[in-house]
Amino acid sequence: QEQLVESGGGLVQPGGSLRLSCAASGFTLDHSAIGWFRQAPGNEREGVSCISSSDGSTSYADSVKGRFTISMDNAKNTVYLQMKSLKPEDTAVYYCVTDRIIGTCPLTRNDYWGQGTQVTVSS
Repeated sequence: QEQLVESGGGLVQPGGSLRLSCAASGFTLDHSAIGWFRQAPGNEREGVSCISSSDGSTSYADSVKGRFTISMDNAKNTVYLQMKSLKPEDTAVYYCVTDRIIGTCPLTRNDYWGQGTQVTVSS
């Protein structure tokens, strides 16, 4: 069964760091694009970052640029989102999504969704 599983969320204080993981199983991320999205209660889902295994490109929302880093470990078939200097406004459920067909950023397809992992930034 093809699936994406996010992990690594939690409660951190402002200025803290977390690393989120998006592990793919049942398929490989080769020639895919993987995006991280987040959604706070009552808000629209927001694109955070994207990485393409096809061309190696990465992209970031302006709100996280310079603080978040997306990366991929091909051997582990996993995408990571390293989050530093976290702010309360980063609080949301974070999801990873993959485009297995076009495989470029920004995502134009949502082939698989993860279940989400909660990130809470609060003092």
